[in-house]
Amino acid sequence: MFQLEGTMLRFLICSVLSIIIVLGIYFSGRFHYASRPQLPVLQCRPFPENCNILPPTTPYTRWERTECQELNFNNPLNCFNIQSEHHFIMETLNKEEEDYPLAFIITIHKDLETFVRLLRAIYAPHNVYCIHIDAKAQEDYRLSVERLAECFPNVFLASVSETVTYGGFSRLKADINCMEDLVRSPVKWRRVINLCGQDFPVQSNLEMVRHMQHEEWRDNNMTPGIKQPVYIRHRTEIQHKEITGHYVASLGKDSKKSPPPHNLTIYFGTAYYSLHTIFVDYVLTSSVAKDLLEWSKDTYSPDEHYWVTLNHVEDAPGSKINAGWEGNIRAIKWKDQERTAHQGCNGTILYVRSICQELIQDINNLIKNTIFVSIGTYIRDVCVYGVEDLPWIIEMKSMFANKFDSTKFPEALDCLEQWHRHNVLQQASVPIHSSWQLAREVNISTATVAD
Repeated sequence: MFQLEGTMLRFLICSVLSIIIVLGIYFSGRFHYASRPQLPVLQCRPFPENCNILPPTTPYTRWERTECQELNFNNPLNCFNIQSEHHFIMETLNKEEEDYPLAFIITIHKDLETFVRLLRAIYAPHNVYCIHIDAKAQEDYRLSVERLAECFPNVFLASVSETVTYGGFSRLKADINCMEDLVRSPVKWRRVINLCGQDFPVQSNLEMVRHMQHEEWRDNNMTPGIKQPVYIRHRTEIQHKEITGHYVASLGKDSKKSPPPHNLTIYFGTAYYSLHTIFVDYVLTSSVAKDLLEWSKDTYSPDEHYWVTLNHVEDAPGSKINAGWEGNIRAIKWKDQERTAHQGCNGTILYVRSICQELIQDINNLIKNTIFVSIGTYIRDVCVYGVEDLPWIIEMKSMFANKFDSTKFPEALDCLEQWHRHNVLQQASVPIHSSWQLAREVNISTATVAD
C-alpha cells in the first residue's frame, strides 16, 4: 500500500511539474508575441532560427530580410517607389503564365500587412485582381487599399461592397459582386480563384497554371466537397436570418425551408474554388444558378454549398459531377482533425518523458507512454499558422494555405514568403531585378555585428 501511495505521489508531482513546464512554454510564447516591441522603420525582423525551409546559403552566410518597409499609402503616391520598395514583380516571368491569365477575388477587412504580402506574392501584370473590402472596415484601411490599387492597372476594388457577416449570405454575395466586375475586365482571364486576406500561396503562379491545366482539371472546375452530410442539413433545411455585420441566427425547427429549386441535390464543401470563365458566365446568367442563389439567402454559410452544388449540375460548363474533396486548393488545419490529419496548431507537440518515464511505465494503465500537449492558436477552429507549421504546409502541396496573421505570428509569413519568392524567381525565364528579392545573403560575422 505504501508503495502504491509513493507511486501516486510521484505521479502527482510529475504531473504538476509537467503542467508547469507546458504552461511556461505556452505563456512565454504567447507573451513574446503579445509584447513584441514595435520595430523602427527599416529595421527588419531576423528570420527565426527554426525557419528550416529557407533555401541553403553559401558557407558562412545567412539570409537577411530586406523587406521591412513601413506600410504607408496616405502620402502623395509615387507608384514606382511603391512597386519597387515593396518588391512587386512587375514583369511576366514566362510565356506559359502569360498565355493563361488568372483572375483573383480577394475579400478583406483587416490586417493591411498580410493583405499586401498576399497581393505581392500572387501579383503578375497579365492577371487581374478584384478586391472586395468589407463595408464595415475602417475608413483608413479602405483608403490605404484603394491607394495601393491605384498603382496597378489590373487591380481594382469591387464596385459594390457588402457588410460581410461570418456564415452569412453576404460572404457569398461579395464573390458574386466581384465576378460581375471581372466579366467586364479587358483581361481575358481563363480561371478565377477566390481568396481571403489571410491566405498565402504555396505554389507559384506557374505551378498553379500547370496544376489547373493538368488533365484531371483542364476542363473542370475545382470545388472540393461531397453530398451534404446528415449532420449539416440543418443549414439548408431551416431558415436563418443574417444580423448584418454580427451573426447568423437560426429561426428554429418550425421555420422549414422549401426544397431546393430545380430538384437540385445539395452538396457541402469549402468556400474556395477555381472556376472556368464559362462557368462564371453560367453563374451570372442561368436560371438554375440565379434560383439557387435566391433560395440560399436564408441558409447558413451558403458559400459552402452554392459553388459545389452548381459544379455537380451536369449541364453546368466545366462541372465535375463525380468530384469529391480533391483539388489541393487549400491547406487548412482544422481543430477537429488534430492528431488525424495533422499534429496540432503551430506544430508544437510536446513529448513529456525524461523524469516521468519510469513512472509512466509503472502506471501505464492510467497514462500512456507519451503525454501530448498541443500548443497553438485556433480561430473559429482554424489554425493560425506559426513557423513550426510550415513543413506540413509545404508537404501538402496545395495552391494556398490558410490562415496567417501578421499581428500574431509574423515570423511564419517571413519564412514562407522568402521560400515562396525564391521558388518563383527560380522558375523565371527573364532576368531577375534586385528589387524582386525579399532577402539577401550576408556574412555571418557582419550580420552578427549589425544585430
